[in-house]
Amino acid sequence: MQFFLDTGSVKEIQTAHDWGILDGVTTNPTLVAKEGKAHRALIEEICSIVTGPVSVETTTADAEGMVREGEEFATWAPNVFVKVPITPEGLKALKVLRGKGIRVNVTLVFSLPQALLAAKGGAAFASPFVGRLDDAGMDGMQVVREICAAFANYDFETKVLASSLRHPIHVVEASLAGADIATMPFKVMEQLFKHPLTDVGLERFLADARRLKADLEARKTRV
Repeated sequence: MQFFLDTGSVKEIQTAHDWGILDGVTTNPTLVAKEGKAHRALIEEICSIVTGPVSVETTTADAEGMVREGEEFATWAPNVFVKVPITPEGLKALKVLRGKGIRVNVTLVFSLPQALLAAKGGAAFASPFVGRLDDAGMDGMQVVREICAAFANYDFETKVLASSLRHPIHVVEASLAGADIATMPFKVMEQLFKHPLTDVGLERFLADARRLKADLEARKTRV
């Protein structure tokens, strides 16, 4: 499974990159707006850190506008993927962009039929939104499981990108479902490290190391 960060924060991206576990980044207009930087400048800075896919979302509802934006985004860096919604206009844009060699992430997927449409259209990624489905009283991870099971029956090139992940259990369940990618906020990626027994064990090892060092220093003093 690949790990993507769902963020526009260069600081968070650099930290995860330094950990050596970051495979890509997903952004959206809301995340970009939080950073207070020009859109292109921010994406170019992110792409200078991340060699994997960086998804940049279109902001229009019509296919012509999506294609126009997508063509521009693709000039910003070679690893830019264009995000379009799973709508009829989005699929029209997907067809055109794909024909131009531009890779597309189909977003706002909430059902297996929508994911199948994205795969049939040749999307690079189909992004089911787990957390938002949960918020609506549905089982978001069940949709991911259904998509992964269906895709396994065919030779689709489209990867399942589990999105809107709210906590580490979502990441665990997405991995068990067979999702190719999990994209998550920085705080969720950070929480993947956490376990109380790790904290206790580390403190014990450090305490033992301090005692050993003190014993060695005491022996040197006696000699």
